[in-house]
Amino acid sequence: MKFERASGILLHPTSLPGSGGIGNLGPAAFQFVDRLVEAGQSLWQVLPLGPTGYGDSPYQCFSAFAGNPLLVSPELLVAEGLLSAGELGNIPSLPEERVDYGVVIDNKSELLGRVYATFLDKVGRGEGGELLRGYETFCEQSSWWLDDYALFRSIKDEHGGQEWTKWESGLRDREPASIRAFLERRRLEVDRHRFLQFLFIRQWIGLARYANERGVKIIGDIPIFVAHDSADVWSNRELYHLDSSGMPTCVAGVPPDYFSADGQLWGNPLYRWDLMAENGYSWWITRIRSALTLFDIVRLDHFRGFEKFWTVPAGETTARSGEWVLGPGADFFGAVESALGTLPIIAEDLGLITDEVRELRDRFNLPGMHILQFAFSRDPGADHLKPYRFNPNSVVYTGTHDNDTARGWFEGGSGEVTTRSAAALDDEREFLLRYLGTDGQEINWDMIRMALASVADLAIIPMQDLMGLGSEARMNTPSRQSGNWSWRCRPDDLTSSAWQRLGEMTEVYGRNRRRRRQEEESIGDQT
Repeated sequence: MKFERASGILLHPTSLPGSGGIGNLGPAAFQFVDRLVEAGQSLWQVLPLGPTGYGDSPYQCFSAFAGNPLLVSPELLVAEGLLSAGELGNIPSLPEERVDYGVVIDNKSELLGRVYATFLDKVGRGEGGELLRGYETFCEQSSWWLDDYALFRSIKDEHGGQEWTKWESGLRDREPASIRAFLERRRLEVDRHRFLQFLFIRQWIGLARYANERGVKIIGDIPIFVAHDSADVWSNRELYHLDSSGMPTCVAGVPPDYFSADGQLWGNPLYRWDLMAENGYSWWITRIRSALTLFDIVRLDHFRGFEKFWTVPAGETTARSGEWVLGPGADFFGAVESALGTLPIIAEDLGLITDEVRELRDRFNLPGMHILQFAFSRDPGADHLKPYRFNPNSVVYTGTHDNDTARGWFEGGSGEVTTRSAAALDDEREFLLRYLGTDGQEINWDMIRMALASVADLAIIPMQDLMGLGSEARMNTPSRQSGNWSWRCRPDDLTSSAWQRLGEMTEVYGRNRRRRRQEEESIGDQT
């Protein structure tokens, strides 16, 4: 799908400012949308919104369909009468600059537990009719994924967070008698998880509608793989390469690359694509359809894996011992297109990309991605990465959540270990300065200007680059096992003069979609 020329900001909701130690879907999110509109931006890109597990990664969620209750806004709950103003004032004061997930999870879980108790009390007293009807409708319409998810999370809670393969066999293997017995004794807990999902979806839809009404489209993110410890795998074991106890027989990753000489061993179970093909890829079609009820556009992570994916035998400690295996390719995308129509999908085609991957992308007219931090290699084989080689049907980024910030990358301050030498990286930075004709004093703005001026139809700027932040603001370092996903912007960042500067650049380079439409309408009226 070809998109109209536009630009926007990459910012995950957890990184928004606000109370409670983590960003949420409340006032700061609406203020962020307002800033986008004022700066002529028409896109907001987020990371996956699911409930995160070990490591707090949004790419390792307990469900491919559920939302993260940590994002629920206490302020909006007060407006709905589920929290009192006094309770809101009692929320513990936590650091604003980073998310301390352990503390936040404890505090937010306790708060949401009280919200659920208030809801039950209202229902018991015959109040909250509209809220109850909304909840019941949500449960009915979402039962196809919600029931398994709520059950999975409740069993997991009772087992102290243990992975599902460590549960007693009756629950692990979903034996009907064991499931019935669990539901009889833990019905309220299962319903609590349903209710938290209702709160999330209610708030997210309200925020997304607010954005859409102001001309801002939201770009979501679909990770190609799901976490092993998830409701998806537990409830659909036949779709994955697992042994009789539910453990993966092979896992996902990528071979040695820019980020790691040993490759990246992700550990996700791999799909049985042959079985998925037999039922018309129904699980995947449902997944994409569901995502498109939450987002206007979706970024399909690790697009390369649909053509060929890297499979590593279970038990390996690095990704070196893997091999490439053919993926579902055009058969899959043809089935999705037949079911859903033209696909508003961005293909994350980074890394080791072959002609076959490009052909698959182009066959379905999917825009790929360009990262400016990768654009200045002297390697003749990387010439296609140069800005003057960009395909207009693409999305250009100064960097993504997996990269250092523009300033951090230029200053070489992250200490990141890559497969390229320090000399090669220095050479790339020197070439960048020559290419731009700049001294690098405002390298973030130099790269923002380059992105906005490019021929790529869409340009996305990470919030950290808009604010000119260094490596301390990096969202994720792929080779690092902990300390990721915690960066937050400051309240002042939503009122910074940088937004006005961005708006001026957006106007100059023809990416203010609303202004362009106003001018076209004015010309039409004159004629």
